[in-house]
Amino acid sequence: MVRPVSNLTPFTLLDYPDKTACILWYAGCNMRCLYCYNPEVVLGKGKFSLDQMLVFLKSRVGLLDAVVFSGGECLLHKDIESHIKTVKEMGFLVKVDTNGSQPKKLQKLLEAQLIDYVALDFKSKRESFEFITQSDLFDKFEASLKMLIAGNYSFEVRTTYHSELIAKQEMYDMIDYLKFNQYSGVYYLQHFRNNSPTLTALNNSQNNLDAFRDQNLQISVR
Repeated sequence: MVRPVSNLTPFTLLDYPDKTACILWYAGCNMRCLYCYNPEVVLGKGKFSLDQMLVFLKSRVGLLDAVVFSGGECLLHKDIESHIKTVKEMGFLVKVDTNGSQPKKLQKLLEAQLIDYVALDFKSKRESFEFITQSDLFDKFEASLKMLIAGNYSFEVRTTYHSELIAKQEMYDMIDYLKFNQYSGVYYLQHFRNNSPTLTALNNSQNNLDAFRDQNLQISVR
């Protein structure tokens, strides 16, 4: 039996805008972000099959609005399309959290109207992307971003900020990059949670995200 799901968050009010949701955490990732909070998801193997998750989801029909597919990188899984389709047919809204490394698969799912909302992680600018993510996937991320903007899909861009990994000037450069690419949604800056287990041991981040403001791009700190 294939067990792609590492864990389940049965209820959240924070992960889908204005909706009640649960989160399916898919094991495995093609990035190794230094600040990653989910080493057991990224490095570990799945524990649950979709059928096991469906037992829970069937009990939440009419009680939850949405299901969030997260990870790791959920779009890496070969059966993710059928998984999403099954959940969608149950009447749930579907949100996908992605690092943007699978632009063709993401576009296919969006064009099939299987995804209602996307959260795209903007790790860093190209210059520091390989160091922070331990991958060479910036071009894939960029393709996903441009596809989402051009397609006028419902999505957000978000960045987890650690002061030792992203310099203040780079943060401003990332804001300029989004404006240059005509991103008009909310840019969410997320506090790094100090004292959390991460893939790589890091010092505490000196978070001062309220300093980042721009008159032409809506920035929200969370």
